[in-house]
Amino acid sequence: MIVATTRAELAAARDKLAGPVVGPHLGGTGRAALVGVVPTMGALHEGHEALIRAARERVDLGGAVGSRAGSVLVTIFVNPLQFGPNEDFDRYPRTLDRDLAICASNGVDVVFAPDRTQMYPDGEPQIRVDPGPLGEILEGASRPGFFHGVLTVVLKLFHLTRPDLAFFGEKDYQQLTLVRRMVRDTDLPIDIVGVPIVREPDGLALSSRNRYLSAAERAAALALFRALRAGAAAASDGRKAVRAAAEFELRGVDLDYVALTDPDLGPPPVHGPARLLVAARVGATRLIDNLGVSW
Repeated sequence: MIVATTRAELAAARDKLAGPVVGPHLGGTGRAALVGVVPTMGALHEGHEALIRAARERVDLGGAVGSRAGSVLVTIFVNPLQFGPNEDFDRYPRTLDRDLAICASNGVDVVFAPDRTQMYPDGEPQIRVDPGPLGEILEGASRPGFFHGVLTVVLKLFHLTRPDLAFFGEKDYQQLTLVRRMVRDTDLPIDIVGVPIVREPDGLALSSRNRYLSAAERAAALALFRALRAGAAAASDGRKAVRAAAEFELRGVDLDYVALTDPDLGPPPVHGPARLLVAARVGATRLIDNLGVSW
């Protein structure tokens, strides 16, 4: 596994992943090996491992004689642009040695772990990606400027890593939706792959921020998943029943929002698939979760 900490090291490592295309006349597929990127802020857990496994499965061609396995590239960077002045940038967990061990054990080919000067060599960028109206609701309303920072760093990482595919967890559902929209609207030749939420046995969605929770707070945090399940169970009674059932389960936490949308975060449909999203603060820790529902 190559660990790159500078742009130059990343460029050299990325060039090694390109490799020659093996044509059918040599028993190959005629396709270049794929490169998948998994952007993270570190503090890796089983949810990130699920992203890496999904990336490995998608990029590996396998099968035909002469075909080449693809490559998985993980980025680790705690992005200051997406933290507000009263948020947890300074205390956000940084566990690089452990993260590298997790990447190595999951067959990652390259890790890009830059510092701030490598990502923003001219200081914080004056030009940032505008997420549009979709970036001003839900997380964007609660955390002004958040998605400007997210999309700006994701776009920079895409340019630096040059992936064919990029993998994002569905836990950050609004982020996934906005990245997909950015790729469509700017014609980036990248396939964005959403990976289902990984949960603890009791339903708590895995998050790097879960380590902030005390035992009592962790128990209280289970209200988020209970709310989502209750909302999904009430779906046959209509949209109002979904929200009411979810809100009832969230009485014990500091609720930010409960939202019911269509799969693209627009108004909920009259019939068909929808998304139920929730955000709440448990103690000093802000948590989000979501679940697909349908009626």
